[in-house]
Formats: sequence, structure tokens, C-alpha cells
Amino acid sequence: MKIRNLLLFLISASFLGGCQMKQGEMMVLLDEKVMEVIVSESKGAGDINEEALLKIEDNEGIKAVESAIRTAVKSNSGGTSAAPDYDLVVSYGEDFPPHAIHVWLGEEGEQSRLSYMVGEGEIYTTTKKAASELRDILPIKQ
Repeated sequence: MKIRNLLLFLISASFLGGCQMKQGEMMVLLDEKVMEVIVSESKGAGDINEEALLKIEDNEGIKAVESAIRTAVKSNSGGTSAAPDYDLVVSYGEDFPPHAIHVWLGEEGEQSRLSYMVGEGEIYTTTKKAASELRDILPIKQ
């Protein structure tokens, strides 16, 4: 009886394990409170424009940017040759290093793409909802 129960348990566990969806690699931020997000027009991948267009300091704006970053999933389609639209500097205050992130803002109804400024050039894709929220926050280029 014990062997039968053990076999049923192992079969069930392997079945349940096989049914779980494998999520792609997600972008990460520090587990610290984000104090502000500085937005600038990008001058190209690998460099951060220090001339700020906007400082996001309100909780709603910060939460929207955090959500877009933390839910972005690593894309298998490789990099992009187009220059980023925006640079984001996510600041946690003076005690922690900031995160510098490039943004390729998708058109209305499209996903956006994100990439760490420092890294291997991996591209992460946001949801359409997160892209829409970013479009509401970021100054749209004309």
C-alpha cells in the first residue's frame, strides 16, 4: 500500500510540475523604495542623457514605472538597431546605486521594449497595458 501511494504521489507531482507554465526571465529592480524616476530623451544605447525632461516623484507614477519594469519579460527576438526613445534613471536615494534603463516606447496598442543600460543588450518586452501606462506618463515625442 505504501509503495502504491508513493507511486501515485510521484506521478501526480510530475504531472503537476509539467503543467506549470515556464515564465521568461523578468527585469528586476532593487528591493528598496524607489524615490524618483528621472526621464530624459535618449541619445542612444549605452549612454544616459543627463538632461532631464521629467522627474517622476509621485507614488502613482513611480508604481506605474516599477510595474512596467518588473513585469517586462526577456525577449527571444534579440536586440534592436533603433535608438531608444527615452532613458530612465530609477533612484533609490543616496545609499543605493540607481538603475539606468532604455525605453523604446511602443505606439498606441503596442508593447514597449526596455533594456538595462549596463548589460548584455538583452531586450525585455512590456505588456500592452504597461506600455499604455508608460505612454500616459512619458512626454510623447512629436
